[in-house]
Amino acid sequence: MSKPALGRGLGALLGGNPSLSQPGPAAPASAAVSDSHDRVQRVPLSRIRPSALQPRKEFAPEALQELADSIREQGIVQPLIVRERGGFFELIAGERRWRAAQLLNLPEVPIITREADDRAVLELALIENLQRENLNALEEAVGYAQLADQFQLTQEEIAVKVGKSRAAVANATRLLKLPAPVQTLLRENRISVGHAKVILGLADAAQQSRAAERVVKEGLNVRQTEGLIAKLQSRATKPPADSKPAAIVPVDSNIARLEGKIREKFGTKVHLKYSQGKGVVEIVFFSDDELQRVLEILNVSAD
Repeated sequence: MSKPALGRGLGALLGGNPSLSQPGPAAPASAAVSDSHDRVQRVPLSRIRPSALQPRKEFAPEALQELADSIREQGIVQPLIVRERGGFFELIAGERRWRAAQLLNLPEVPIITREADDRAVLELALIENLQRENLNALEEAVGYAQLADQFQLTQEEIAVKVGKSRAAVANATRLLKLPAPVQTLLRENRISVGHAKVILGLADAAQQSRAAERVVKEGLNVRQTEGLIAKLQSRATKPPADSKPAAIVPVDSNIARLEGKIREKFGTKVHLKYSQGKGVVEIVFFSDDELQRVLEILNVSAD
C-alpha cells in the first residue's frame, strides 16, 4: 500500500501557486476574507501574527538575512498562508518570509486566507517544514507529540498525514524521553540524532546525561558511542560481588559492532550472544508502542 505524497494536504491548502499582482494599496479586512480562496491580497505586515502551533522555534539569523536580501531584490514570490483570528491574520505557512519581511520593514505583504482548525494548522506547518527540512529533530518530535497529545492521533495516523513511516514517527518521538541536558546537546548539534538514539539504550537519565557529556568531550562518533553504551549496559547488569564469578568470555569487537548496528536499527536495547555459529539476539522494549515499532521494522503483523 503506497503512502500519500508528502504535502498533499499542504497543496490543497495552498490551492496551487497563484501569480502575484503588482504591489498596490492594502486590501480591507473584509476583502481579504471574502472571495479569497485563490485570490492574493496585500495586507499590512503589522496585521499578521505568528502561530503558537508552529513547531519550528529556531530560525538561523544568517539564513533569514539571506532570504531578506532575496526578497529585497525579487519581492515575496509565494504568498503567506493565513487564517483570520480576532481582527488579525494568523500564519499557517510562511513564517520565514514573514520574519524576513520584518527585517526589511515592508509595509505590506501578499497573503491568501484559508479556513483551518488548530489540528489542520499544526499538520500543515509540520508538512511545510518537513518538505523544506527546516525542523531540527526535536522540533519534529514535539510536533508529532502535539498531534498525539492535543488531538489524540495515533502514530499511524500521524505517519499517514506527514508522509512518514510509523517507525520514523515513533523513533523521532522517543527523542523527547532524553533528559533536558541531552536534548540541549542535540538541539545545539553537539551530538547527532544517531548519537541520541544510541544513548537512549541506557534506561537511567543520569547515565544518559553522563554518556552524552563523554561523547562531546571525547569527540566520539556513533560507532564509538555504541561501544561506550555497551560497556555501560554491561556494568549495569554486573552480578553482585558475593555471587559466584562467571567465566570470563572475551568480547569480540566484530560482535560488539554488530550488536551496536542492530541496536541503532531498532532504537532500543539489544543483546547479541554469539559462540561458534550459534547464539541469541535479544531485543528489549519498554512499552506496547515500542513493541509495535519493532514488529513493523521486522515486517511482522501483530494480527
